Amino acid sequence: MTRPEHGIVLGGGWAGMLTAQVLSRHLDTVTVLERDVLPDGPRQRRGQPQARHGHILWSSGARVVDGLLPGTIDRLLAAGARRIMFQRDLVTLTSHGWQHRFPSRQFCLMCSRPLMDWTVRDQVVSAGRVRVRQRAEAVELSGGGDRVTGVRVRDVETGAESALAADLVVDATGRGSRLRHWLAALGLPPVEEDVVDAGMAYCSRLYKAPPGATTAFPPVNISPDPRDGRPGRFGVVHPQEGGVWMVTLAGTRGARLPSDDAEFTEYARSLRDPLVADLIASAEPLTPLFVSHFGANRRLYPERLERWPEGLLVIGDALAAFNPIYGHGMSSAALGAAALDELLGGPRPWSAAAAQRAAGAAADDPWIIAAARDIEYVGCRTTATDPRLLGEAETRRHFADVLTTRSLRSPAVSALVTDAASLSVPQSALGSSEFMALMARDEPLPELTGPPLAAAELAAAGLRPRDAVGADG
Repeated sequence: MTRPEHGIVLGGGWAGMLTAQVLSRHLDTVTVLERDVLPDGPRQRRGQPQARHGHILWSSGARVVDGLLPGTIDRLLAAGARRIMFQRDLVTLTSHGWQHRFPSRQFCLMCSRPLMDWTVRDQVVSAGRVRVRQRAEAVELSGGGDRVTGVRVRDVETGAESALAADLVVDATGRGSRLRHWLAALGLPPVEEDVVDAGMAYCSRLYKAPPGATTAFPPVNISPDPRDGRPGRFGVVHPQEGGVWMVTLAGTRGARLPSDDAEFTEYARSLRDPLVADLIASAEPLTPLFVSHFGANRRLYPERLERWPEGLLVIGDALAAFNPIYGHGMSSAALGAAALDELLGGPRPWSAAAAQRAAGAAADDPWIIAAARDIEYVGCRTTATDPRLLGEAETRRHFADVLTTRSLRSPAVSALVTDAASLSVPQSALGSSEFMALMARDEPLPELTGPPLAAAELAAAGLRPRDAVGADG
């Protein structure tokens, strides 16, 4: 492509708006097609049920977004988002025990998904370089197997269809993408797909945080241990804007989710530690329960096709979707947009195939993080062919056990593991000789026997102290 003029982005969500912002820096005009009505503010919308569950934006993604849209982090913080430093500001029970609250270089932003989406969307649209057509959806791609030249658009209200030409079409329609169907209609062979499905489902509700715990109480993460051979049960308490807690309970295949208030509390009490149940015992619920089943890890490999059409790119969840419990979807989409920005800003001509390879590379680390964890759960169903998931399983499990155990108690090891978990350094850094040397010399602290909460934090949440477990050390 020598001189792209018009770009079309399919989908006006997080990945779509970031991609539209990137395209607006390099193309003459950009159109976003969105089948929903996008709210004029940080509110829920019909086509995004996952927004009613907890979300985080890792530091890697936050830095990318702030580079594309300067001031975004400050806007989110001013609107009530919390900046959480890993592991200092978290209370986490991992599969191998409690995490010491070490300082690190990485952070995450915690707030509602509608606030994150709105903060990005408002900046992209108000700049005036991106046009958004709402209640409009693509029904097919125009062109052929060698080049996509636009899309056929359907008006959701009237059903009327029309053609819209473009030099570049980007599929950012998320998990519901029809890309494989569209490619087949162009005469292209099926795109390879890997699926790792632990049967993850989520049940969430908002609670009013206790008065003393609205701004300073740490987020809480309670994870299962897949080694025990039982369905995994998760529980998180994440602060949101407005002095509320997002409480999400999740489970893998076989862990029946709660359906009413009593079951919600009972499920929280059944986790490996009762901390989540203790926190919500006297908290005021603000919403009903919201249940979703969308936790499968799914990845397409369009870069493996012998022939990829010019003028087409797939990005975000339409390319690779992960179990949301690990919090990598938003950052992965941001990193994919950054890779596209770098390519478009480089020497011309560039190819859609090169852009697709860059997007796939950005999705690789979050894919292997989520898929390698979920494949260990009982009842996990997989069609994956990725050799990193299938080969030498015992060796992989042993290394993960050693790594996790050491990172809980060794500050320098924890810092580098957090760098990798935040997608700030590649996963390969955890296999380097430098990291192995660090593992050997970093002195571990004693194992924690309970949640590392300071006395002031316990008091703020109205909890009674347990045995001293080193929260201040």
